[in-house]
Amino acid sequence: MEVPRPNRYRSSPAVPRRPVISRTTAWSRRWLPPLLALALGLWGLPRGGSMWRDESVTYQVAHRTSGQLLGLLGQVDAVHGLYYLLTHGVFAVWDGGLWALRLPSVAATALAAAGVAALAHRLGAGERAALLAGAAYAVAPPVQMYAQEGRSYALVAAAVIWATYLLVRERWAAYAVVLALGCWLHEFAVLVLLAHGFVAWRSRGWRWSVAAVGAVLAPLVLLSAGQAQQQLGWLGRPKWTDWAAYAVIAGAALLLARGIPDRDRALVRLALPLTLAPPGVLLAVSLVHPLYVDRYVLYSLAGLALLAGARLAAGGRAAWVVAVALLVPLGIWAGWLRTPESRKDDVLAVAAAVRAEARPGDAVLFMPARRREWLLSSPRVYGGLRDVALAESPAGSDTLWGAELPAAELRARLLAAPRVLAVLDPADEPVDPYPREAVKRQALVTDFELCRITPVQGARLALFARPGTCP
Repeated sequence: MEVPRPNRYRSSPAVPRRPVISRTTAWSRRWLPPLLALALGLWGLPRGGSMWRDESVTYQVAHRTSGQLLGLLGQVDAVHGLYYLLTHGVFAVWDGGLWALRLPSVAATALAAAGVAALAHRLGAGERAALLAGAAYAVAPPVQMYAQEGRSYALVAAAVIWATYLLVRERWAAYAVVLALGCWLHEFAVLVLLAHGFVAWRSRGWRWSVAAVGAVLAPLVLLSAGQAQQQLGWLGRPKWTDWAAYAVIAGAALLLARGIPDRDRALVRLALPLTLAPPGVLLAVSLVHPLYVDRYVLYSLAGLALLAGARLAAGGRAAWVVAVALLVPLGIWAGWLRTPESRKDDVLAVAAAVRAEARPGDAVLFMPARRREWLLSSPRVYGGLRDVALAESPAGSDTLWGAELPAAELRARLLAAPRVLAVLDPADEPVDPYPREAVKRQALVTDFELCRITPVQGARLALFARPGTCP
């Protein structure tokens, strides 16, 4: 007869068992965190009918044909390929606009919240701590933010959290499959292995699982490595605000860990590396090779939620006073996240402003070219415009924003236009040094008169006309 192996993640047998928990309490732990996450995700989901530029990329790419989508992924954005294919399938079943775009993230966040609660319970933290941990994850403002975005980060977090649960249960085959899925949704999910290694590096099953994930991920890494410059070239080194945010999270994690009883040491041993290692390593690497964006490691907040749940369950007036005091700012932040102003820009607002400003015969110019994205998700608006710089459409050129004319031909077309409606970045954004962009700026300055500039959320519309002909 096979003797069951002890699970190294469970509490020691010497620790007194917690009281027997009622079915009602167990039901609450399983279902209240995902229901809370679902309710928060559905609250204000359309964000006032707004969409920001990254979501717009998802929307317009998901509406391409399968052949066009595969052609694009061979050139750029392979790192998001699986997510685009999933979203393409969603829109093929139901073309539900902003709701269809964002509902997968809402569902994934509910699944992630359930996973945090299940993980806390599996680590022996008890029903109450598990319930509080799942709820803490659901209400975290960054989690709420990406629960309402048509991007992959909520799905990645769900996959990583459930892979961590499978790690604790030592279900190695399932662990490898779920983690590989998360890594194919976004490569930086692989950074969770830094945290997993703290608790499982001695396990042969874990090492084999890591090897399997690496083998499955290798083709994506090789393909995306060749696209890295155009994919991540916009990134700079971490700002002081990135380091400050990391310091606050790290300080909170360490402070919470100090107040957690010894019986929950297994939870602390996993939660601290999960909170600190992925973002910390990515920040450090970004000092040499810029790669850091906080949403790339959104899943690390699961570690902080585990610590918060265990600390609150351990009791203590101070912890609950702090938690209650945070409710007001968290509520204000949560309300703001559901407004158009909470994102960098609003492509639908830009499209509406262009439609109001443009006149028949106007040339429309995007400065820089990647800001064509602001209109690609509004084909009724974009289709009626004369895109003076465009040589080949995004779908036809297997690109995100299309191929533009050579500089000389672009200048000739501009000089033939009586009016130009330029779609610009905000004034404080650096200008692109590329020859085509320089030609655009020079032609507008030397051959046209600036009539007016209209600010829009995260953008500007500038109307240029021949000298003396401004309306």
